[in-house]
Amino acid sequence: MDDVTRKSWDRPAGASFEDWMKSRVARVADRPYDWNALKFQADFDPKYRRAQKRFIGTGGTGVAKDTNVIPAEHFTLSNMIIPAGGEGPMHLHVDAEEVFFVLRGKIKVMVEKDGEYFETILGERDCVSVPPGVYRGEINVGEEDAIMMVMIGAPKPVTPTYPPDHPLAKVKR
Repeated sequence: MDDVTRKSWDRPAGASFEDWMKSRVARVADRPYDWNALKFQADFDPKYRRAQKRFIGTGGTGVAKDTNVIPAEHFTLSNMIIPAGGEGPMHLHVDAEEVFFVLRGKIKVMVEKDGEYFETILGERDCVSVPPGVYRGEINVGEEDAIMMVMIGAPKPVTPTYPPDHPLAKVKR
């Protein structure tokens, strides 16, 4: 099988079935929270401090490579920890649907497109799916760190952009 037709889930040549399957297991204990993935935002304003724990692919944070993840073929999957009062700024994925599934805490999700705005509060095990081309942001409105699962429907999403009038639109990564 050549590299063009090879998929991330294909069994590597010479690998035993057990080794192949072990390479497809991502244990929470083996993944540290990466507080540097979005550090440029936190450096701009501490309210944007959050961390990513990657499981499948590197997600949409702009992290170029992580050898400790299951390779992504069609989507990425990570956990995001947002401290109490912390915020994920409004941003846009032009190429992929993004799903937020709250594992712990309470998150206010805001979405906007063409001047129309919607917000809702998600609690534990609540979920929202945001289509491509719709700005989205989130704020931890609870009193504890919130953890949400984030899934993006692309193996390597285009780095998100911010609304033109948002201060982060001018910040260099």
